[in-house]
Order: sequence, then structure tokens, then C-alpha cells
Amino acid sequence: METWENSLKAYLDRRVLSIFFLGFSSGLPFLLTLSTLAVWLTESGIDKTIIGLFTLTTLPYTFKFLWGPLVDRLPLPPLTTMLGKRRGWALVTQLAVVCSLIGLGSSNPMENIWATALMAFCVAFSSAMQDMVIEAYRIELMDEQHAGTSAAASSLGYRIGMLVSGAGALYLADIMSWDDVYCIMSLCIVVGMITLLLSPRTKSLVPSSFPRTRLRMNENTSLKGSVIQWLRHTYLPPLKQLLNNNDWRVVLAFILFYKVGDTAINVMNAPFLLELGFSKIEIANVAKLFGISSMIAGGFLGGILLTRFGILTSLMLCATLQILSSLIFVIQAIVGYNLEILVITIGIENLTCGLGASAFIAYLSSMCSQPNTATHFALLSSFGSMARVFISSFAGWLADQVSWEIFFLITAIGSIPCMFLLIRLPEHFPGLPAHTPQKARA
Repeated sequence: METWENSLKAYLDRRVLSIFFLGFSSGLPFLLTLSTLAVWLTESGIDKTIIGLFTLTTLPYTFKFLWGPLVDRLPLPPLTTMLGKRRGWALVTQLAVVCSLIGLGSSNPMENIWATALMAFCVAFSSAMQDMVIEAYRIELMDEQHAGTSAAASSLGYRIGMLVSGAGALYLADIMSWDDVYCIMSLCIVVGMITLLLSPRTKSLVPSSFPRTRLRMNENTSLKGSVIQWLRHTYLPPLKQLLNNNDWRVVLAFILFYKVGDTAINVMNAPFLLELGFSKIEIANVAKLFGISSMIAGGFLGGILLTRFGILTSLMLCATLQILSSLIFVIQAIVGYNLEILVITIGIENLTCGLGASAFIAYLSSMCSQPNTATHFALLSSFGSMARVFISSFAGWLADQVSWEIFFLITAIGSIPCMFLLIRLPEHFPGLPAHTPQKARA
């Protein structure tokens, strides 16, 4: 077990610092296709129905696993030779993000809403690709001792990137045009590009059991048969490897229940506080500024805990804190309007969220194996996104049916199965930092 001092020093590792800046590059584009873009569309006079439909442009974040095998298998000849497979792909996706953001900023939603939607989709697609490649690069780059710290650094950088493209972009929009705002945001991606060029390359495994398959036709094979064969050889091996290395029932159940409390609270947080009588300014000051600061602190602390205690213990702590977080909201609902209690409630909730995100990313990373690292992480994170969408849609209905006290009590109960899995089936989760799962050695 690492000492507290060594756990803290892990953040000073050059590779961990690189992952932090790459995480910033990953997080930056996300809100530029969601809340920030929604503000721009609202100011442009676009009706709410169309603004709501714009969320469809972010579908690439959910379905990025579809092109994961291509990223794992296809080389980019000049860049792969110079930078390696992961850095080569990452640089291409970052260039695509820069061009897409400039294109989105140059569009005019009042004149051609379809062009704006197309560019927003391009931003989401290239950004989802960047996320997938950078996470694969992180997993393959880091040794086990720094795996937890690097997961926390990635999450930390991602959230700061979101802060810049959220609050930062809105501040800039007050003094300049949206075209200039998106141009400045695109330039921020250069931070990730420079970091990538200064970072070491990784060795990507290409075992004989995963041959490169080309789409071929001959007199005995139809086009349909060739396509099916290519798809089978491209998409089935990564899925089989993931399923063989992990019990999919435990993995999917854990991801689903781990998301219950955090997602339900995030979705219904604003309506809950507004109903209690808190003003938008109070919500902005406490729930946003103070809350984000607490979340960043939680992410930083999460990396230290992961390095010192390992993934299993960290997940147990975070699952316990998620239940506590829901119970704190029950107290807030009973007390009602009270700014002092709100500070405690938001502080605990966001600190827990930051801790939980670091442990969750470390857990997903532990299940990814070469040569299909990008595909594995994309599959697991995509299921997490689907679980979040499902829980979010159900949370609104539940809040309409019961009181806030009962709602948050149900979210606390909903997180208990997560604890049950961790306590009764610990062999399915990585333990101490020194633990090396069998699949990682394969």
C-alpha cells in the first residue's frame, strides 16, 4: 500500500500531467454542442423545439463503440510511423475538432439551421473519437501504480475543460461574437495537441489472434457475404475478449446501479432547489461555482485514494458516500429553504461526484485490454451513457409521483445493490494497487 506522500507525488509524474492536459482537450468540446450552443441558439431566436432536437447531434458520444474497432485496427501510415498508433489517431481527431469548431462558429443558425446542426454533429463525432483514443492512450501508457492517479487526472482535466467551454465561453460571448468565441475555444485544443507531441508513444499489441481483415470479393463470395465477413472479423473479437475477461452480468449491473444516485440527483437538482425557493443567483453561486470547486477537489482526492487503497476500496467508499449524498438531500427537503444547509448539501454531493467519477473511470479502465483498448472503453462508457439516459428519463416521472423526501430516499436505496456487488463479489473488482488482474497479464 502506498504512503499518503507517495500517493500525492503521483500527480507530479510527467505522464500523469500529460493525461491531465489531454483530459482538458477532451472535455472542452462537450458543452459547445450542448448548453453553450443552446444559449447561442436561444439568442438567435431559434424555438425551443428545435433547440431540444439539437441534442440528437450528440449521439456520437453514445454510439462511439461502433467505430472503436476501426480505431484499434486501422493504422494511419505517415502518422502511425512517426507518432505511434494512439498518438497518430489522437492528433487527427484533435485537428478534426479544431476544424469542426471553427465551422460551427462560422455557421449562422438563423440563415441555415441545417448547416449549424451538421457542424455540431461533426464536433460531437470528432470529440467522441478524441475521447475514445485518448482514454485508450492513457490506459496503455500508464503502469498499474499510476493507473488510479491518471484516471483522476483525466477526469479532472475533462471537468476543467467543460468549465472553460461552459462558463468561460459565456463570459466571452458577452464581449464578442459567437464566431470569435468558438474560434478561441478551438485554439484551446492546441493545448492537447502540444501535450500529445511531447508525450511518449505506447506499444500497441497486434497478436496473431486478431488478424487484419480486408474487404474482398471473388467469384465465390457476394458483396453481402464479404461485408458480413468483414464485420464479423472486425467487431466480434473485441467483444469476445471483453466478455471472456469479465463477467458481463456483474459489470452491467454495477455500472447501472453505480449511476443511480449521482444521475438522479444531477437531473432533478435544479427543479428541486427552485421549488424550495432558492433564487437563480443563489443556485449559480452555490450549486455551480462552489459545487464545481468541490467536484474538482473530489477528483483530486480520488486520485490519491486510488493510488493508496486501490479500486475496490475506493469504489466502496464512493458508493457509501453516494448513499450519504442522497440522504443529505432528504434533510435539505425537510428543512426547506436554508442557505447554510444548501452549502453543506452541495459540497457533499459534488465532492462525492468528483470522487466517484475518478473511481468509476479507473474501474472501466481496469477492464480494458490490448489490442482493443479503445473499443472496450467505448463499449463500457457507452453503456454508462445509456444507463444515464434511462435513469434521467425515469427520474423526472418519479419526482412527479412522490415528495422530494421520498424521491431522494429512493435514490439512496437504489444505490444499495452497488454496495452488495462490491461486498459479496469482490473478486470481480481490482483490489489493492499492487494487484494485477489475470486479464492484464494475458
